Amino acid sequence: MEQNNYHGKLQQATGSGFDAKSTAAEVINGIDLTGKIAIVTGGNTGIGLETVKTLTGAGATVIVPARDVEKAKRNLGGITNVIIEKMDLMNPDSIDAFAEKFLHSGRPVHLLINNAGIMWVPLRRDNRGYESQLATNYLALFQLTARLWTALKKAAGARIVNVSSGGHQFSDFDFEDPNFLNREYETLVGYGQSKTAVNLFSMELDIRAKAHKVRSYSLCPGAVGDTELGREAPIDLLQKLGYSDAEGNILPEVAAALKTIPQGAATTVWAATSKLLNAIGGVYCENADVASLNSNTGIIGGIKPYSLDETNAKKLWKLSEDMTGVTFDFS
Repeated sequence: MEQNNYHGKLQQATGSGFDAKSTAAEVINGIDLTGKIAIVTGGNTGIGLETVKTLTGAGATVIVPARDVEKAKRNLGGITNVIIEKMDLMNPDSIDAFAEKFLHSGRPVHLLINNAGIMWVPLRRDNRGYESQLATNYLALFQLTARLWTALKKAAGARIVNVSSGGHQFSDFDFEDPNFLNREYETLVGYGQSKTAVNLFSMELDIRAKAHKVRSYSLCPGAVGDTELGREAPIDLLQKLGYSDAEGNILPEVAAALKTIPQGAATTVWAATSKLLNAIGGVYCENADVASLNSNTGIIGGIKPYSLDETNAKKLWKLSEDMTGVTFDFS
């Protein structure tokens, strides 16, 4: 019988030997990526930048699509084997243009790392009327992966690594009103919904893609300091959550618990390269191993069962096709 991760059947630790303090450099030690081609969205800042440094250091060629090409050039300057291309995840035409240019090169994609994302933002919509966190964190990821599908198949052993978040625990996916047209907008609910979608998609994609030697994973990088993810975070919300003081300064005890950027990138790199995952796909990872199921209340580690629900995964796939107008060719 074919294995799948519906309802978290495969959410069991592999005994990787790594933990929350492990770094990207540690998990890739001894792995040679010479000749491999990777695409890393959001690869010019934060854990994405660390991911790029780690993959190129192991011999891979990394393409970094970026909305702000000049910023990407500054941040990626001096790193060898990096190619910067233009792409805006809030613009579907831009995603198509990037993918078309890449496909025209005839190259395979061995590693597609969908790392880019936004959080803490006020209500915004793209030109289709879709809420910005759903559009950026999930629908763009669905579209880009679908458009690059032929290049992923060509690799004859590709991995798709989708950076999700423990923040998926803020919300299940609301199929009745995913774009907040008839309910009050709450930024963390929007974020949680978008990351639950990433988890559902990653699981369902693995089931459909593995016959073509393509495997899919989602992951939580952990709470990481010194990234740009919180640049629009409302001070009152940070206070309410107990993260900051009245001036918006992160409390010392909170800062002490945050991961460093090299630690934050570790699970991405592990999911992209670990041999322990050669026969396992569709799982949600954290702390450089497969995470456990979390059926408890409260925002703690692991993955919520609703984020691996079979019915919702299939329903989301159809909705994603309808919302993006994009389909995968699994023939």
